[in-house]
Amino acid sequence: MELKVLFPGFSEIIQPDNNNTRANCTCTLIKGPPNIIVDTMTAWDGPKLVEALQKNGLSPDDIDYLICTHGHSDHIGCNYLFQKATHIVGFSISHKETYFSSPDFSKGQEYVINDGVKVIPTPGHTLQDVTVIFNQDEKVYAITGDLFENEQDLDDESIWIGAGSDNEGLQRKHRRKILKLADFIIPGHGAMFAVPHMYHLWG
Repeated sequence: MELKVLFPGFSEIIQPDNNNTRANCTCTLIKGPPNIIVDTMTAWDGPKLVEALQKNGLSPDDIDYLICTHGHSDHIGCNYLFQKATHIVGFSISHKETYFSSPDFSKGQEYVINDGVKVIPTPGHTLQDVTVIFNQDEKVYAITGDLFENEQDLDDESIWIGAGSDNEGLQRKHRRKILKLADFIIPGHGAMFAVPHMYHLWG
């Protein structure tokens, strides 16, 4: 399996007087099988997402799992493209008109796709956030959505708090969990970054 960041996310204030923001989320492909797309950007991004998949030898119908780290509009906009995939949107797991009650993310249970990929609950930014954990070559990659905005929020928590947090305490708890676990983080609105070694030493 191979992980590719198709589009790194971004977020910037464009009109300071009224706090308007220009933003889009990071979109990540795990090329398998199974083929997995994580966070599908806005509803206006369909053509460029299809083109990016084609460059990787895939079409939307080749995607087996669509995972959205949470339900905000900049993370779910192109879900409609993936008609054959199982959809995991936050804590909701469905295929077409069938919704599955297991695993129960609200009880801390994990969705295991295979030995290399699983989905774990990491609420905080919203109360139904999930993170995708991908293991490759003895390295752990965490695709976190807005649990982490970007690498800069490691040193400036006002960045992730200012982006919105339904529960700051939960978000801090799950950020700490991911920092101890992961070698690399793919955040919601920035480039992938390596986790500084000091975080792996936390008790």
